Amino acid sequence: MGFLASTAGKVVSAALALAVVAAGIAWWQMEPETRSMLLSGTGKIVSWLLIVLLVPWATFFVIARVEKVGSNVAGGILVAAYSLLEVLLLAWLFHWTVPGATAWTFFVVAALFAAVYNFFTCDWIADRLA
Repeated sequence: MGFLASTAGKVVSAALALAVVAAGIAWWQMEPETRSMLLSGTGKIVSWLLIVLLVPWATFFVIARVEKVGSNVAGGILVAAYSLLEVLLLAWLFHWTVPGATAWTFFVVAALFAAVYNFFTCDWIADRLA
């Protein structure tokens, strides 16, 4: 079994190395406009993701105040408001356009990620502050 695992590890490592080299060659031969577009889009996505990850932690005092209300409806409204604002921010970053089916898929997945993350993070913070 050790030989099989060793061989599988070498094959996976070789495949990853080949993928990195192929990506490097593709990047090097890519037109500057395409490269700029990819970097711009990646920067926007990473920035949005960081904002999504930080908003509940930066506004813990709002979560604490909503927790004191003691209503699930108030908590749901807070999570919905966070999620809606983050989805609107994502749409704004991409100039209010979602150009195709793949983009719509990523947009919907991002919106769901933001909503689920906000729900679990706000719930965790509220439990710790109560």
